[in-house]
Amino acid sequence: MAPETQAGPANAALPLPPMKWNAWGDPALAKELSADIKGLLVAALGVTGDAAPGPSAEEVLLRPSRITAEDLKALAAAVGEAHISAADADRLPRAGGKSTPDLLRRRSREPQDAPDAVVVPGSEQEIAAVLAVCAEHRIAVVPFGGGTSVVGGLDPERGGLQAVVSLDLRRFDQLLDLDETSGEAVLGAGLTGPAAEALLAEHGWELGHYPQSFRFATIGGFAATRSSGQDSAGYGRFDEMVRGLRVVTPAGVLDLGRAPASAAGPDLRQLFLGSEGTLGVITAVRLRVHPLPAVKAYEAWSFPDFATGTAALRAVEQQGTGPTVIRLSDEAETMINLAMTEQIGGAPAVSGCLAVTVFEGSAEQVAARHDLTREVLLAAGGTSLGEEPARAWEHGRFNAPYLRDSLLNAGALCETLETAAGWSALPHLRTAVTEALTGALPGALVLCHISHVYPTGASLYFTVVSALGEDPLSRWGVAKRAAGDAILGAGGTISHHHAVGADHRPWMTEEIGDLGVRILRAVKAELDPAGILNPGKLIP
Repeated sequence: MAPETQAGPANAALPLPPMKWNAWGDPALAKELSADIKGLLVAALGVTGDAAPGPSAEEVLLRPSRITAEDLKALAAAVGEAHISAADADRLPRAGGKSTPDLLRRRSREPQDAPDAVVVPGSEQEIAAVLAVCAEHRIAVVPFGGGTSVVGGLDPERGGLQAVVSLDLRRFDQLLDLDETSGEAVLGAGLTGPAAEALLAEHGWELGHYPQSFRFATIGGFAATRSSGQDSAGYGRFDEMVRGLRVVTPAGVLDLGRAPASAAGPDLRQLFLGSEGTLGVITAVRLRVHPLPAVKAYEAWSFPDFATGTAALRAVEQQGTGPTVIRLSDEAETMINLAMTEQIGGAPAVSGCLAVTVFEGSAEQVAARHDLTREVLLAAGGTSLGEEPARAWEHGRFNAPYLRDSLLNAGALCETLETAAGWSALPHLRTAVTEALTGALPGALVLCHISHVYPTGASLYFTVVSALGEDPLSRWGVAKRAAGDAILGAGGTISHHHAVGADHRPWMTEEIGDLGVRILRAVKAELDPAGILNPGKLIP
């Protein structure tokens, strides 16, 4: 790894997250639903067409901070007074993530939870000092990157401690090293996806990790949640890109990963990939990078049904024809995307099930991979739709959460969940989850697509739309429990790339077994004996 991570220039005031406090992303990119779409929602789901507006940032009521003057003095000694705040204006933007339940809570006019203070450290020594203060003063610590968690991973839970602080890592925002010979880069944990790609592009390199949260999520968050990007077919999941990590824990600093591969015992990097801030604070990640692709090619496909399309994707992945992106929407999602074309950037008409393929690399590589993939998809029953639907998907691929906000404003509950299983288990898994959701939310529309593929299986990503109803938080809680039970019962994993957080924690014992839970608890006790790191997440 690189030398100890240092922060960029200090700011005069606490930097604010770029995400809007009560909605997704950049307010300038928000879009209102058209009158036709609102009418469709009223007819199909019985929604009211408009939801009651929530409070403004000035009107929202936060529960009073429980941080004491003594706590603030000790934390200020660790990071400097300019980098700590207990003001509501700083607490509110870090009050949680961006799941639909998070956004519904933000709309409440009742008192809301928020961290008791925000700390923005600038070096690993400062993080270590903050952790020492928090252990002594019985203060919980929630590491904060881009604020994009959709599973309760940022809930400001105190876990029986006196207070909770948000540890904002945005000052860890540098490209620390680039080894062009080895194809590795060391990136600060606080870099957002676009910032990381811009720094690498200056040198002709790319990471190629593009989850839907790309514009706001951070390098540290990608590692801490085992993120998977939309280009995973070509470049792999984020955890597959990781070559090394630096982590500050209450017990000390770890610098993990010495070589491309090692037989020196169990791989300790795996303890922190997916650890969600419960075991330590990731400050830097060494990653596999690749030269910027010279050429990109696009082709969309139509399949008569989801089963045929699924078999086609399996054939592509198991034959290794090499697309960078390959995805498949079911019939309902394909139809709804057509209805929403004006909302998501426009696309030509498609019937059946839409599949998207993208290829990147040199001209020769792209041509060869494209030809091989086309041959497999044609043989599997696909009909080529040309470039345009694939280009339209890429153009709007980060914008779906804005549509969710618009649906909430129109009185419709819209939420997502995902899982993964082997190819043979996918049909039953899809049916079980769909039936669980429609049973809990009568009249709901359930959409599904295959978002990531592997030789032995794939990920299923579900979108659920229904009327908000009188108590949407409780209604979604019932549906989420039904879906989670169905996922585990049908042989799926409780999370493929959204992580565990607080929302999936109830299923972790079934996922990894009693002994697995005891192992996690033992590691937690060794690294975080005071139990200050992100209480209530991941570990049952």
